Amino acid sequence: MTTIRLDPAIPVLRIYDIAKAREFYLDFLGFTLDWEHRYAPDLPLYMQVSRDGVKLHLSEHYGDGTPGSVVYIRGTGIAALAAELNAKQARFARPSPTDTAPKITDPFGNVLRFDDASNHA
Repeated sequence: MTTIRLDPAIPVLRIYDIAKAREFYLDFLGFTLDWEHRYAPDLPLYMQVSRDGVKLHLSEHYGDGTPGSVVYIRGTGIAALAAELNAKQARFARPSPTDTAPKITDPFGNVLRFDDASNHA
């Protein structure tokens, strides 16, 4: 009998501006760029970013993702993450430094909902 194992899902989020995506996901949220791909130099970008156990795919491809999508990210130390983000004094997002469930909207209308797993213990 074959064992079935499913890995965590990887959301695909639509982006429209590479510089803004990098500023938001890499500089602000602290994700790392894992890889990026284009079929040709003049075609849309597709890339993966990650932080800890979270992986996101960001895509310029028409039809990938829908602006306004919501990604639910559960973890621990979320208030510390909110404080880290607040300290950056970004013009586009400043979550309360004590928020254990911040909702942060990216420049493309996608919402990242963070939630501290210890709130559900």
